[in-house]
Amino acid sequence: MKIYSYTNLSKQNIEDICLRTLEDDAAIAERVGQIINQVKTTGDQALLDYAGQFDGVQLERLFIDEQEIETIAAEIPEDAREAIETAYANIRKFHAAQLKTEDKVETMPGVTCWRESRPISRVGLYIPGGSAVLPSTFLMLGIPAILAGCEEIVVCSPPQKDGKTNCYLAYCARLLGVKKIYLAGGAQAIAAMAYGTESIPQVYKIFGPGNRYVTQAKQQILASGIAAIDMPAGPSEVLVIADRSASPAFVAADLLAQAEHGSDSQSILVSTSTQLIAEVMQEIDKQLQPLPRATVAAAAIANSYAVHCENLQQAIAFSNVYAPEHLILATEDFEALIPQISNAGSVFLGNLTPESAGDYASGTNHTLPTSGFAKAYSGVSMDSFLKKITFQHITPSGLKAIGPAVEILATAEGLQAHKNAITIRLKSTDGY
Repeated sequence: MKIYSYTNLSKQNIEDICLRTLEDDAAIAERVGQIINQVKTTGDQALLDYAGQFDGVQLERLFIDEQEIETIAAEIPEDAREAIETAYANIRKFHAAQLKTEDKVETMPGVTCWRESRPISRVGLYIPGGSAVLPSTFLMLGIPAILAGCEEIVVCSPPQKDGKTNCYLAYCARLLGVKKIYLAGGAQAIAAMAYGTESIPQVYKIFGPGNRYVTQAKQQILASGIAAIDMPAGPSEVLVIADRSASPAFVAADLLAQAEHGSDSQSILVSTSTQLIAEVMQEIDKQLQPLPRATVAAAAIANSYAVHCENLQQAIAFSNVYAPEHLILATEDFEALIPQISNAGSVFLGNLTPESAGDYASGTNHTLPTSGFAKAYSGVSMDSFLKKITFQHITPSGLKAIGPAVEILATAEGLQAHKNAITIRLKSTDGY
């Protein structure tokens, strides 16, 4: 990891090192465009071909049904079943609290306005399953979709080598009441949910994290106007702000936890202590070697860096420019820093709150904006699966009260028909 000194960095330097754009983005965009077009053109056949090409699996069909899900789910180890049920309960409890009915507002006498929520009727959930299968993502997306009342929930996940799914995803499907899992991954799965194929239904909004191909596919689908997406969600990232109260071993573990997601992940350390930075580096070397995904994590660490700051205000300022997906405050007085945080996907407070807790079971959602998009996007929540429709009602007295203002504004904008829509009603109610 390279080490920077915040005081020696210009504003442009800071913006430059916070960029996550990779050199091969243009090539990926072109390849993804080809995949989307192929799925759009040939449907299921494209998905079967890509399963053989990318997953090394010759599929007979593109889904497993409820009976197969039950059979596979029965293979789950008892401790894993209990862990998934704990996560399910906490995630459901946190997201259910977000369901709220808004009050009606009388903006002026006789003029009443309000909003009501409606579920997005058809949603697509992408559950990554390449180098790491993520049942936690299934829970994070499936639970709010069900709580929101989405009528059709389409789930896509890459096939395993046996042409099925694993017991963890199957058990999640059973808990969620999902009757089918479609065996498609990568950009081709996103295209299938956007356009629909012979097997996979078309949806209105697509959710789920993934690699750069998945992220690029979602962005192209959004640009085409075919379907909405949750947010840009590409390679995972964490930024840890640490002072001398932090444990080097804890910080190193948090940085490596993100690094093992993929070689293009980033793990950033921002600290007020050069000694802590040095100790964390030593701990990374110590903890890295035994990891099953050590090669992947090492590549990500090589793509990461540390920043030394003179104080925590500088550290927060850097973090707000970086806008991390995950922000950990490994500091003694983290409460005082909370109001200063303006850009972050999800924040983890104190030395005993690892990002892993939020990834799996604390209750918050782990589908979060990456690549600096936390400056403008929130993570997935109940609102992600809902539409907010506004309503209004005007009584005769309300029309008399608001009508003249509308007539004047419509006239000022040169929109006579708008004015007439008010005037004709005022005359019919003896408003003149």
